[in-house]
Amino acid sequence: MKTLYHKFLSFFHSIEGNIAFYPAFLSFMGFNFAMLMLFLEKKGISTIIIEQVPELVINNADTAKTLLSFLTGGIISIMVFSFSMVMVLLNQAASNFSPRVLPGLISKRNHQYVLGLYLATILYNTFTLVGINPREDDKYQLPGFSVLLGIILTVLCFFAFLYFIHSISQSIQVNNILDNIYTKAKRRLQGIIDRENEEAPSFPETENWQNYYSQETGYLQTFTSVNLKNICLENDLKIRVLPIPGIFVLKGIPLIKVNKKIDDDMVSNILSNFNFSRGEFVEDNYALAFKQITEIGVKAMSPGINDPGTAINTIDYLTELFAIRMQKNDDTILSSDHQSLIYINTVNFKELLYQVMLSYRNYCKHDMTCVQKLFTMLKYLLLQQTPNKIYHNSLVNEAKLLKEDAMASINNSGDRKRIEELYKSLPDKRD
Repeated sequence: MKTLYHKFLSFFHSIEGNIAFYPAFLSFMGFNFAMLMLFLEKKGISTIIIEQVPELVINNADTAKTLLSFLTGGIISIMVFSFSMVMVLLNQAASNFSPRVLPGLISKRNHQYVLGLYLATILYNTFTLVGINPREDDKYQLPGFSVLLGIILTVLCFFAFLYFIHSISQSIQVNNILDNIYTKAKRRLQGIIDRENEEAPSFPETENWQNYYSQETGYLQTFTSVNLKNICLENDLKIRVLPIPGIFVLKGIPLIKVNKKIDDDMVSNILSNFNFSRGEFVEDNYALAFKQITEIGVKAMSPGINDPGTAINTIDYLTELFAIRMQKNDDTILSSDHQSLIYINTVNFKELLYQVMLSYRNYCKHDMTCVQKLFTMLKYLLLQQTPNKIYHNSLVNEAKLLKEDAMASINNSGDRKRIEELYKSLPDKRD
């Protein structure tokens, strides 16, 4: 039962980020609410309201039908406008920043709530309209209270529309996009670091272990660690996850290594705890945040945009993320009662830093403001405390490469002198 519960949580997490999830759920709730109100109208709820506050209840069938039709048409109009505006802004974001930021924008939960409210109100008003009998003009026979609720929901839709315009306009601003990516990655990284502090520090060699292969194709997003730990404890197993979480896995390639041979049922049980998708999400893969922020910075330095200010902003966010990443070990081991059970391959700090700096060195080496900012980032990171002192070696090596590329691209003697000074000012923490 516990295993099914954790699998359900994992499945819910995988579909929750879908843009259609909350709108579909709220639409379903709107339909059910309409059915509930039709049932209550049969029980005479409008009669009770008429006797208490008759001013709030519409007592004419034609007026009620006209009003609901008018309000429903208005909601459809603002919903179409909202979708059109979203498409225009998403196209702008893809052109100016990076197409990879689009999933984060379209899956923003507040926007889904607004779209869900639109759809729920349309369904509610439609079924309430169906419940009005045109041959009954008796005020005690009309669903007056249901019509009143439809008016209230429509007014809420108008306020939600104003909020939606404000929110989507804010979301498209580069600082908000960067902050959103940074916040998700920081939360993910911090969770991993906190978990590492509780885990066992070592894991046995896996060279002679049994390989078992992926049965699906897609991005390896998450796996249910609680279930896998229980499987390991109950069957005296140790597992090594071979692909780095977040990368694209093809069907038939090695997915896990196990310390002993297991039967097909056990293999299926283990593999059922791995979740694959066709998209990448920062919430599941913090390394994607480095990639997205780097792409925004590099895109800003393209000739068509030429925005060094945005590139500098991206370096600021990367500096903070790298400082947090330096608190994490390159090895991720899950354990229970100080017994190592699962080893997870992760992107090591050296490779992550190299890939980020490679992009900036290629596209920003000619811009002195960006070069200065990159040296400032490396200097700050060299001053950070870290459980793995080898990280400092990687930082010093990247500083050397940055200096070489910048000196080869910048001919101004004053700027070249400044580059030398920045390089020499770096603290020497090579181990």
